[in-house]
Amino acid sequence: MSSPTQSMLTADKDWWRGAVIYQIYPRSYQDSNGDGIGDLKGITARLHHIAELGADAIWISPFFASPMKDFGYDVSNYVDVDPMFGSLTDFDGLIAEAHRLGIRVMIDLVMSHSSDQHPWFVESRSSRVNPKSDWYVWSDPKPDGAPPNNWLSIFGGSAWQWDPTRMQYYMHNFLTSQPDMNLHNPEVQDALLAATRFWLERGVDGFRLDTINFYFHDKQLRDNPALAPERRNASTAPAVNPYNFQEHLYDKNRPENIAFLKRFRALLDEYPAIAAVGEVGDSQRGLEIVGEYTSGNDKMQMCYAFEFLAPEPLTPDVVKQTQINFAAAAPEGWACWAFSNHDVVRHISRWGAEVLDRDTYAKMMSALLLTQRGSVCIYQGEELGLTEAEIAFEDLQDPYGIQFWPEFKGRDGCRTPMVWDNHAAQAGFSTAAKTWLPIPVEHVLRSVNTQVGKEETVLEHYRRFLSFRRKHPAFAKGDIEFHAAGETQLAYTRSFGNETLLCLFNMSPEASTMALPAGEWVALEGHGFTSEMNGNHVELPAWGAYFARHV
Repeated sequence: MSSPTQSMLTADKDWWRGAVIYQIYPRSYQDSNGDGIGDLKGITARLHHIAELGADAIWISPFFASPMKDFGYDVSNYVDVDPMFGSLTDFDGLIAEAHRLGIRVMIDLVMSHSSDQHPWFVESRSSRVNPKSDWYVWSDPKPDGAPPNNWLSIFGGSAWQWDPTRMQYYMHNFLTSQPDMNLHNPEVQDALLAATRFWLERGVDGFRLDTINFYFHDKQLRDNPALAPERRNASTAPAVNPYNFQEHLYDKNRPENIAFLKRFRALLDEYPAIAAVGEVGDSQRGLEIVGEYTSGNDKMQMCYAFEFLAPEPLTPDVVKQTQINFAAAAPEGWACWAFSNHDVVRHISRWGAEVLDRDTYAKMMSALLLTQRGSVCIYQGEELGLTEAEIAFEDLQDPYGIQFWPEFKGRDGCRTPMVWDNHAAQAGFSTAAKTWLPIPVEHVLRSVNTQVGKEETVLEHYRRFLSFRRKHPAFAKGDIEFHAAGETQLAYTRSFGNETLLCLFNMSPEASTMALPAGEWVALEGHGFTSEMNGNHVELPAWGAYFARHV
């Protein structure tokens, strides 16, 4: 099933390399039926915003049938739309309109675990001898009744839940209502690949694979070793979560995953131009695993790790070392970078809490992201300069936040509804008296209608810079080379074909002077940043940037 314009879109098998992908959290993008929750028809109605922004593709977080214990990341039917979001017909309409606008569609696949209400798990837990008894990860208890090992859940507590029917434990890396599937079983792999084919036949252009390094577990169920305090990192789980106290050698990151990813890629390659990006959640080995999963041309086209989603401040050295480390770990691979998504504090708040001029900071950060080597994900609302929302405990929906409140407030603060019109009820998101998460007043003041057409706004900057980026292929597909600069300065060139582009960033709240590298450079225009030349030096304002072409 495909739209009339799909043939135009599929002409470039390499479309994903350097693509700008706009992430949509469907509960919060646009409500079309007045129930306070976004849906597929709402997304379709707002696709023109993404087309005008200049993104190449959208990634839609899960909209499959689900009891919504983890808001769609607990799937109860892989081949149907949850009624909350609409129908398969609505999805077909979304695909057709996106392709008409020249936008590719990627969808979120959650294959490491399902909902405990999925018929597969209902059957699996019914006995130890049914046809699907081995479709999930089951284990007998230790002689004293304790769980089989020390594995922990990201959402808190043991990764094992007792089931009285089977008198066994089942594994869950996330909520107890999200049992892990046993991908060691070829039948499970076949079923997941069949679900993947279902969506390929409906015309999707690619997938984002959730928790891609969690697909397999150690068959021997060996204990994870302790992790030394100095090696603990809070990018995979919040610092208050003891999940960070273990080195996760056996509950994820297993070598058996390579063979499955090759099967997955072989399926994608049956279709004209499909791409997949994998989420690698690991604080210690993230880039190493990305390298493994993107090596050669037979697994993932691209992956992203958590380096740019971490809570630690983004400094010039972090940017430089992340790119250098990626190139070393994945010399054949391709990255997909994001500063914000539906799981982390919005980066304007995460890194810029003390910044006085948030708009200028947001513009500089967007230009930095959009000139990195790799593909790019923009999270909805990022283009408006939205900050993290403060959500009262009584309004929380996220089980993760409820579990660890108040030390960790969960993910609701980055999931509040999109703001379209400051004159409309619920900022144009919904006609409902109450939306599933409240809409902050400070977000309403940054609605799309308040920014569109005004050159100085963050939204118009994103539109302008994406247009500027499209005119220079080196930004999308070029190599990257870093140059010497000051402690709060970042300098690198992007080279592709006969084009070499210089990118200078002043990542500080004070004006700064930066020297041009050797050679002759001609300043580029059309990006919206201003600067002054002083011989072979550039005077940059606070949070400023400069771009030039080598001649």
